Amino acid sequence: MTYNPLIFKRQSINMKKFCILWLLAALTAMNMAAQTRELHIVSANDMHASLDNMPILAAIVDSLREVDKNLLVFSAGDNRTGNPVNDLYPTPSYPMTSLMNLIGFDASAIGNHEFDSRQEGLAKVISTSNFPYLCANMKADPAVGIHTEPYHIYFVDGIKIGVLGVVELGVRGIPSAHPDFLKGLSFISPEEAIRQYEWLRKEVDVYILLSHIGYEEDVEMAKKFPYFDLIIGGHTHTQLDGGEMHNGVLVTQNENKIKRVTYITLTLEGKKVVGKTAKNIEVKGYGSKNELAAAMVDFFASNPEFRRELTTATRDFPNSESLGVMMCDALIQVTGADLALENGGGVRLEEKKAGSFTVGDVLRLDPFDNQCVEMSITGDEFCQMIVSCYENDDQQLPLIGGAKYELTLDPKDFKKVKGIKVFMPDGKRIKAKKKYKMACNSFVAAICDAPRGDQGEANGLRCSDILIKFLDGHAPIDYHDTRCATVINPPKTE
Repeated sequence: MTYNPLIFKRQSINMKKFCILWLLAALTAMNMAAQTRELHIVSANDMHASLDNMPILAAIVDSLREVDKNLLVFSAGDNRTGNPVNDLYPTPSYPMTSLMNLIGFDASAIGNHEFDSRQEGLAKVISTSNFPYLCANMKADPAVGIHTEPYHIYFVDGIKIGVLGVVELGVRGIPSAHPDFLKGLSFISPEEAIRQYEWLRKEVDVYILLSHIGYEEDVEMAKKFPYFDLIIGGHTHTQLDGGEMHNGVLVTQNENKIKRVTYITLTLEGKKVVGKTAKNIEVKGYGSKNELAAAMVDFFASNPEFRRELTTATRDFPNSESLGVMMCDALIQVTGADLALENGGGVRLEEKKAGSFTVGDVLRLDPFDNQCVEMSITGDEFCQMIVSCYENDDQQLPLIGGAKYELTLDPKDFKKVKGIKVFMPDGKRIKAKKKYKMACNSFVAAICDAPRGDQGEANGLRCSDILIKFLDGHAPIDYHDTRCATVINPPKTE
């Protein structure tokens, strides 16, 4: 082989270039590994169509994006149900969807109340949203049009972020929604779904669970799956002071209706999360609004029927029980029933101040499209329906009309009922074998699985319309001291 100095020189130069490039790459990698960066997130949960607070939330997000244009915004579900302006819009939930698009949400979990407009309504919401709905533990037939994703990956300033979504399942193995609205959908437990996506942890730098399963379940998931960096929670409306650390996982959640949101900062050194902080931002007291969002809310709320006064309340309704008894009274008067039953979760106002009672107030109190169901049942069957309603409605106390009841809970487990007594207006126990005409909403008829001879029949009237009819032109009402339930061994509250 003949020696060629030119070839040797060229090879030497190429080797030097390779060494320099390799060194630069190594230095760049070392610099990236040592680089400290922050990921900023705003999280909301259980907004329940609180349209009036959306322009303030928009202003908060606008302000934070001036500091960090890469800000992520997430919802932990239940974006709808609670405001007739949104829920009864010609395209249900279009107002909230439009405002979330304007704000620039990056994803939402599926909440149980996302199903309140039936599958076709949810499909429309998802199709008009500029962000994905995430749910790893639900499967829908593609023909239904509910196009969710189990997870979504975001790239922010070189950080790879995986976000996994899950929805709660009640005692019936389905989300806490009308069973008829969930036909054709299949669900697995949130825990099983999380296990199926454990592999995603190795693929991302930051792993987030966007959860609508409740605070206690979020804490349990943090114990079982400590590889999550953050759990953004919803469903139980649990107000946390910023966030809580559980097994190294930051857990966040706020009470409902956008009273507060959470501002989260994750600090990374290279690809590793080394710091986590969360603080609440008070929405009502923020002091400014996004003008475009405010104009949109005014436009959506322009229906004068919602402001029509039906009657007045002479004193405050102090709690949901007093409101629920009024709803039962309406069912009895309009249908001619002897008894009425309303599930605790069907009463969506926690209180109502004295004064005007409008159509809008009724539709905020009962935002569901539940039909009135009438049935003939025995006293014993009515007692067992109350128990079944309690057990299948997240241990929320049922409300009744035409009688009062005493519920005895297991002192060791408040989810179990030890006994039930129902008393008629004369103070005597309800007659076990006597037949009574009973009215309830279609959700109660569906979830109360205690044996009964008559499954009931819908009478063609919507429960909210019955309440409007009951109140319209009614003399001033007073339910301030009204109660229907006494609980023996109630659960302890902290």
